[in-house]
Amino acid sequence: MSAPRSAVRRSLAAAAALPLLAVVLTACGYGSQAKDDGAPKVNVAAGGEKLSADSVRIGYFPNLTHATALVGIEKGLIAKELGGTEVKPSTFNAGPSEIEALNAGSIDIGFIGPSPAINGFTRSQGKTLRIVGGAASGGVKLVVDPEKIKTLDDVRGKRIATPQLGNTQDVAFLNWIAEQGWKVDAQSGKGDVSVVRSDNKVTPDAFKGGSLDGAWVPEPTASKLVAEGGKVLLDESSLWPGNQFVITNIIVSQRFLSSHPDVVEAVLRGSVRTNAWMNAHPQEAKASANAALKELSGKALPAEVIDPAWKSIRFTDDPLAATLDAQAGHAVKAGLLEETDLTGIYDLGPLNKILKAAGKPGVSDAGLGVK
Repeated sequence: MSAPRSAVRRSLAAAAALPLLAVVLTACGYGSQAKDDGAPKVNVAAGGEKLSADSVRIGYFPNLTHATALVGIEKGLIAKELGGTEVKPSTFNAGPSEIEALNAGSIDIGFIGPSPAINGFTRSQGKTLRIVGGAASGGVKLVVDPEKIKTLDDVRGKRIATPQLGNTQDVAFLNWIAEQGWKVDAQSGKGDVSVVRSDNKVTPDAFKGGSLDGAWVPEPTASKLVAEGGKVLLDESSLWPGNQFVITNIIVSQRFLSSHPDVVEAVLRGSVRTNAWMNAHPQEAKASANAALKELSGKALPAEVIDPAWKSIRFTDDPLAATLDAQAGHAVKAGLLEETDLTGIYDLGPLNKILKAAGKPGVSDAGLGVK
């Protein structure tokens, strides 16, 4: 995979891009459908002063790559920063649903993957959302049947799953295929490799049944495949400079950011505090995330899945903007995205203010910040 480039300067050809972009999912997609009734209880810090909004509605996925939200809400770390302003969580299973909720004003802030963030920004011509922080890096692997695939060259001619046409992993796999010099039609998935679009919830059974030879998927699906006898052939992190690439961002409605900057800053302080706590207490954080998953889905992940999955994800405040820029470029190269201008997708001013106050270095928007 090529190294991230400098800021992209593209213009959206909406008519050609929208049919595909409308179905782009987040890098996750492993868990329950969008819902409010199964989410953790509303969080309010005892005795805290209310900020400029009575509540803040936060969307996220019941997925380990969204552990900053899972743990931050489950442990009350985000609520503590918000004082008397209520945290109202909602969980989603698909990126478009979360973007639609943000646009409709049903949520104010969301944890989401790079592809739907790009989609939401470009479809609205940069008018609806901003990326204001990072949450997670990594956690994506190529897992294969070791009886059928022993080397990377053996991937040619095999059936390899990705979560959905045009989603973050699909784009990454298509880019990797192209870098091997192989040809695949992005839309049909046919070519030197058969790219099979398969929902993460059904991929493990398909793999176990032999209809798939492998999958390029996020955690915990990757570790579920390993538990079914698969072998990790490639960790996507190894393809990126510094072994880091964005898998989860924090986005906010531009309307909410404009009206309630103090609330946005409080949520970001909570996310920074949560990431610091998770990195300092990995075992407790893993248990907290699994407890939240059990509450949301009714079932915790077994140790054989959560232990390796947790180790492969890095929790970071940095949105790794240059890697999102590169991911957009890969989608353009694959023919899944028209040339688009991402300038203004980031507003990292509030985050950098918080990091500076905490004595931490600031993070870069790779030239894609608000002007």
